[in-house]
Amino acid sequence: MSNITIARDFLLHRFTSKNRHGLHSPFIYKLVDEVIYDKTDKPAYFTIEQERDKLLINDNYITVTDLGAGSHVNNNKQKKVSDITINALKPPRLAKLLYRLAAFVKPKNIIELGTCLGITTLYLKAAAPTARVYTLEGCPQTAGVAKNVFAEAGVNDINVITGNFDDTLPGVLNGEPTLDFVYIDGNHQYDATIRYFNWCLPKVHEGSMLIFDDIYWSNGMKKAWAEIKNHPSVTATVDMFWIGLVFFNPGQAKEHFKIRF
Repeated sequence: MSNITIARDFLLHRFTSKNRHGLHSPFIYKLVDEVIYDKTDKPAYFTIEQERDKLLINDNYITVTDLGAGSHVNNNKQKKVSDITINALKPPRLAKLLYRLAAFVKPKNIIELGTCLGITTLYLKAAAPTARVYTLEGCPQTAGVAKNVFAEAGVNDINVITGNFDDTLPGVLNGEPTLDFVYIDGNHQYDATIRYFNWCLPKVHEGSMLIFDDIYWSNGMKKAWAEIKNHPSVTATVDMFWIGLVFFNPGQAKEHFKIRF
């Protein structure tokens, strides 16, 4: 999808979304007021952003294996780590949001599809230090950089799993009785997104949060997001343009929210 189309979708989202005011769901109001719009600094922010700063000056080249839908910015296979940091990592504002969302859920397990260089993984682990964290990455050399980032940050209990998500995700899902927090940020294609959603469904519960990244990235992602919203098991979604949150609470009437972020 062209950048012009994404910009148009963003402007439309701005015009049709809300802030905390006018929300009639107590749960969503609490989420927006206390989590999404929480601007207070956390100790983990500074520490993890120091790791990002190191990556920004890392001029080593790696060979990137892209098993998903590619990039809107640079599809060259040989890339500098610093360029990947600029173009592919979640910016601090969104990475910190993921930290707050994970801290809100208090998960026992976290699954991340799409490690990239590991900065968001560090945020998720810091938000839930006792959680079992699995981060899945398709590119071996990218995963190798992430492992070095974890080691430099002194974090040694993140499970890094390398390979095609179609091959690696089922084993991770089978190893957990239920799913608490799943962040899907990889293989931005309709079929893959719906497949991973359906694989997760049997193990979600009323406290689960599924997060889908780049829900306006392409027509395929927009189609996948629409289908996820309409699935009978889904009771609430929060569309923040950059990411979409999915909740499962059988006692709650289905509601969809667009939140300005």
